[in-house]
Amino acid sequence: MGQAQIAGLSGVRYMVASQTSIDQMASDIEAGFKVRSESTLNSSANYLSLSGGGDDGAYGAGLLIGWSERGDRPQFNLVTGISTGALIAPFAFMGKEYDPVLRHVYTQVGPEDIYIERGLISGILGDGLSDTTPLYQLISKYADEYTTKNRWLLIGTTNLDAGVPVVWNMGRIASIGTPEALELFRKIMLASASIPGAFSPMLFDVEVAGKSFQEMHVDGGAITQVFLYPSALSARAQDLKLKLQKQRNAYIIRNSRLDPQWRETERGTLSIVQRAISSLIQTQGVGDLYRIYHTTQLDGVGFNLAYIGSDFKFPHKTEFDTAYMQALFDYGYRQGIAGKEWQKYPPGYKRGFDENLPKK
Repeated sequence: MGQAQIAGLSGVRYMVASQTSIDQMASDIEAGFKVRSESTLNSSANYLSLSGGGDDGAYGAGLLIGWSERGDRPQFNLVTGISTGALIAPFAFMGKEYDPVLRHVYTQVGPEDIYIERGLISGILGDGLSDTTPLYQLISKYADEYTTKNRWLLIGTTNLDAGVPVVWNMGRIASIGTPEALELFRKIMLASASIPGAFSPMLFDVEVAGKSFQEMHVDGGAITQVFLYPSALSARAQDLKLKLQKQRNAYIIRNSRLDPQWRETERGTLSIVQRAISSLIQTQGVGDLYRIYHTTQLDGVGFNLAYIGSDFKFPHKTEFDTAYMQALFDYGYRQGIAGKEWQKYPPGYKRGFDENLPKK
């Protein structure tokens, strides 16, 4: 499947489990570096990773807007997003001018703006319990045109047929500037937020060896909750002797709690399955943070983590509850405008004795 290309729009994505795609990604980065000025290379580089989390994305939106109003939010050289993070990512990438859009989406939008529930039988026999046409319309309203300025905007989906993560180069797609590219841009954002079973998947037309097929893509969170860049990319960058910026900082916003939440589980099949899946997602997200931390430490990149703390107590009655999202947005906003003290390690991490030794 690594050879499959989007019909009419080749070279816009990476199958990050494939070495061929890693090589292509490194080559694309190298091409970008060739047009960078010496002053750019001497300045710091800032990366932003936005995780999944459903309506908990209101936390990340609030944090970013508060950070903007504080006045020291940087322009990000790289922005990545999964699921709800994929909806935030383009606006975070474009900068504070798009903060009003973020505020609207995460404080004024209700369930009716996200999905239409199907009947139980239709949902079970179809491809999802809900129709996400309203979400697509919302995305289409705001996702119109972007400029990349030699920066990277990456969004992750899951190729369900192949069972592999796919990273889309949204900046390259946006730069193509055709109606087909814009439509693809919007479909990718929707695909990354298409929770399997709950929302319908997205189908992409691809070509392999001159033959046409369709790939089924769902929420990137089916494989990973948050990503920065493939760890294999670092070794390839070293092979190419890429001249990286001297100071690099990664900011990871986990739109979720990291501490397990106690909740009595009803003795029923659906309740047990739902609770088991939510526990799996929670621990998967923690594992992703450890993976990112390991990569940043190998590459000399500063690690900065923000997440929803145990001090946030507002009740969560239903999905995409406007009152809950407003409260969570305000919680993140207060952290951003006050100067969030970013965590320097993943949860539960303790430095090894050798990390405290002076560096040679």
